[in-house]
Amino acid sequence: MTELTVHLPEDLSSLIRRHASIDWAGIAGDAIRKAGAELELLESIASESMLTEEDALVLGKKVKRGMWEKVYRKLV
Repeated sequence: MTELTVHLPEDLSSLIRRHASIDWAGIAGDAIRKAGAELELLESIASESMLTEEDALVLGKKVKRGMWEKVYRKLV
């Protein structure tokens, strides 16, 4: 088994100390496993994509612009 050292902010450190009976290593492992599965899925989707990086940037700008316009219309 591999060991992982994590530096936590004091508030999380304090929470963990107050609740020492919780399996924090198991919770961290589950979170890492979930994040890894999401990354694998995204890599799988991206590997089959025909979009270039430039296409993705252009599309992203269009989406941001559309979202901004939608929010702006609600404000005025």
